[in-house]
Amino acid sequence: MLDGSLPGDFGFDPLGLGFDPKTLKWFAQAELMHARWAMLAVSGILIPALLESLGFIDNFSWFDASDRNYFTDPTTLFVVQMALMGWVEGRRWADMLKPESVNIDPKLSNRKNPTPDVSYPSGLWFDPFMWGQGSPEPVMVLRTKEIKNGRLAMLAFVGFCF
Repeated sequence: MLDGSLPGDFGFDPLGLGFDPKTLKWFAQAELMHARWAMLAVSGILIPALLESLGFIDNFSWFDASDRNYFTDPTTLFVVQMALMGWVEGRRWADMLKPESVNIDPKLSNRKNPTPDVSYPSGLWFDPFMWGQGSPEPVMVLRTKEIKNGRLAMLAFVGFCF
């Protein structure tokens, strides 16, 4: 793993999508982002279902969540989400094209700036406990566990949809 390969990279590419190194980097980044969203989605399905079975909430159905009444109308929620996610994704895209171009860490004397890695931004806001720093082997083990759990969550979400 320390030879520059990506976490979970086993050299299996039947479609030939990883032929171009830039495209492979983008696909790895996209897989990691989808894995993180899938882990959040599966947690968002299982935790309320558990709370409902314990009697803490009533009448929960993740599939019918769009039919519920929220604090505002669905159009406003959609527009706000698109604006916020567009801003975040735009910054991620800019950082992918030119690393460290959108550094948001404050310049503090007692903290050194993290090395730029788009997939794992670290720093004060994204890694406050500094779990992603230190010797490379434990960090690579954590990254491999993250991508494997993310792949499992993607399959679990597909299973929930069926």
